[in-house]
Amino acid sequence: MKTSQTLTLSKKKDTYPILDSIETEIEVSENPYNLKIDQLFAMAARINKKRSFLFVSKVLGKHLPINPHKGLAAAALLAARFMEHVKGADCTQRQALLSLFYNEERFTSVPFIPASVSPVIIGFAETATALGHAFFDCFQAADYFHTTREELAERKPDITFEEEHSHATSHRCYIPLEILQNGREIVLVDDEMTTGKTALNIIQSIHARFPRKEYTVVSILDWRSEENRQQFSRIEQKFEIKIHTVSLLSGNVRVRELKELPPLAEKNMMAEKPELLIESLDLSAFFTPIQFSSIKEENRAPFIKETGRFGLASDENKRLYQTIVRAGEFLSSQRHGNRTLCLGTGEFIYLPMRLAAEMGSGIFYQSTTRSPIFVANEAGYGARYGLAFPSPEDNDIAHFVYNIPPGHYDEIFIFFEREPSLKALKPFLEELAKTQIRSVKLVSCSKER
Repeated sequence: MKTSQTLTLSKKKDTYPILDSIETEIEVSENPYNLKIDQLFAMAARINKKRSFLFVSKVLGKHLPINPHKGLAAAALLAARFMEHVKGADCTQRQALLSLFYNEERFTSVPFIPASVSPVIIGFAETATALGHAFFDCFQAADYFHTTREELAERKPDITFEEEHSHATSHRCYIPLEILQNGREIVLVDDEMTTGKTALNIIQSIHARFPRKEYTVVSILDWRSEENRQQFSRIEQKFEIKIHTVSLLSGNVRVRELKELPPLAEKNMMAEKPELLIESLDLSAFFTPIQFSSIKEENRAPFIKETGRFGLASDENKRLYQTIVRAGEFLSSQRHGNRTLCLGTGEFIYLPMRLAAEMGSGIFYQSTTRSPIFVANEAGYGARYGLAFPSPEDNDIAHFVYNIPPGHYDEIFIFFEREPSLKALKPFLEELAKTQIRSVKLVSCSKER
């Protein structure tokens, strides 16, 4: 078999073969910061009949491990581009942010977008919850919340919408309605637009109840076709609104499915799984529990306010950052290895990334995901290793972790918004043993009362 991801260059188009079975041809039309494409994503095959391929981000900290500071810098670059493209302002921080991004230097959260720009920012669950929150960090006077797949025991969602191509389609919003009962611009943050249907769905859901004149859709990648872009124009005309779009890279994608994917390779099972040294770390004293919990019985611990699921304002960010620094110092004191993986779980991605950024050098960050991806240990491929297990917070949902090579890390910190039971964690820990990480720290930010 050929190398799974060899980049073929032409004058305008790049071709990425995926396991010799799928060929994606990418034509870049806009790259405002001249970013290197191979710094942004790899490619993988997706186990989903609605879409056969996946852009595996190298900056989100989702399927591939990253330096957490690089993920934060990527979100800030999007904020800089928003100011330049939508507001027509010269963003003096651009070069410094590009340097931080490429050199993976320490990123310090300093809001650089003035208070005169005060949108409502919405991050899409689950992949863009961290990206949306880190984007929001750059504003001096904004409000933020993220959509969620969670169903609450005590409350109905204020807004719902669908994401057709996803394996988990329903999004819900649980927020104080005064966040939307105004005419402020809404900024939607997602990692990628392929068709833009998800963004249009939420715009129409919001506009039906809380109409306004201006929306912006922000994404790292924008692959909408001309027909998709025309759909945006039609919605603008229908509702007499303006929809701006902002991205770090945009263009067209053409996909050819050449043949069936090869059979999945048998997993290399170790004859004897190592015994895990499991420790529990409680961060609940640092965060604010709220009255809501999941409708699922597996975990009735309360959610916490600081995720942004229920709404946050910019004036809360300074205090949150100070909290993160203190909690990060505590977690750093619990480290015993030189190569440490910090793993967020489910929608709980932003706070673990920020905490990981405060834990010193030798830190790698990523999170679990709902995305089923075809795993193949081929050089350059986006999902070389994979673990599959039921979510500790909802046994009906399959979760996955990708790209943890056996024996690569000395220890792992697994972050949970709400403390799960060891019984619910057992399938995950059994899978994790395959990675040969012996030291496991279970970090929880909320406990059942």
